[in-house]
Amino acid sequence: MVSVIIINYNTFQLTCDCIRTVQSFTKDVAYEIVLVDNASTIDSPDDFLVQFPDIKLVKNPVNGGFAQGNNLGIAHSSGDIILLLNSDTLLHDDCISKAATFLQNAGNDIGVVSAHLTYNDGKYQHNARAFRSIRNELLDLFRPLLLLIPYRRRAKLMLNQYFKGDFDTNCDWVSGAFFMFRREALNALPDKQLDERFFMYGEDQLWCYQLACAGYKSYFLSDVRLIHIANASTEPAKQLKLLKTMINHELEIMRYRKGTSLYYYVFSLIFVTKERARYYIKVAVQKLFNYRIR
Repeated sequence: MVSVIIINYNTFQLTCDCIRTVQSFTKDVAYEIVLVDNASTIDSPDDFLVQFPDIKLVKNPVNGGFAQGNNLGIAHSSGDIILLLNSDTLLHDDCISKAATFLQNAGNDIGVVSAHLTYNDGKYQHNARAFRSIRNELLDLFRPLLLLIPYRRRAKLMLNQYFKGDFDTNCDWVSGAFFMFRREALNALPDKQLDERFFMYGEDQLWCYQLACAGYKSYFLSDVRLIHIANASTEPAKQLKLLKTMINHELEIMRYRKGTSLYYYVFSLIFVTKERARYYIKVAVQKLFNYRIR
């Protein structure tokens, strides 16, 4: 059975839409929905039971963040396969059973399976990711040279924005928006649960790295497709705040991987400079041309 863990925080309608698509399209696998309300301040979590009496509702007394909420949901679940599913996702076919079937038939070294995510407008979200490195940061700075490499080879080398999501592949990490794994994989994680050090953003990369250290691989399925709305703020001040959070988390993950070595400091200089420059270019384009670069 698949335990679908969904976290809600003040997104009642979005979460309802997500649950409806799970119930409408999931046909070929047994599943349960465990909804964790992270101490919402707007709608009553009991309202979910009025519309969906068959779900398991878990009321978190505090908003402890994405990882803590998912750990709480997992503790109340019973499936041998766990799917962490963002509340702002919409299924449009039986993608849960597709992913579960693949995972059940895959080798024991496949730890995490994820899906082809798109925005509302149909554009692909870069979900098959590579761990950051000095090499990749430098190659990204000279990206015109990468166009000289055939697409498939370039995509496998770089992943991230260089990959169109058009074939199945191993990768370093995948998005927590659709994050499926066997329950037994939790035993390989510190404290046998999802690491809770980040309130939000970066935790999926951290989990995949910890699983990789235990010999597990992450895998991207191109034909398992769903919408991930992911409406990030377009206000520059909020974008900058988010950027700072994400940079800090990336650096913490790099310290976790490499320690405070010379490699870490060289990486930090290149990465922070590049990401800040990219941010200001995005803001300038948005202000001058009213066009948002994702």
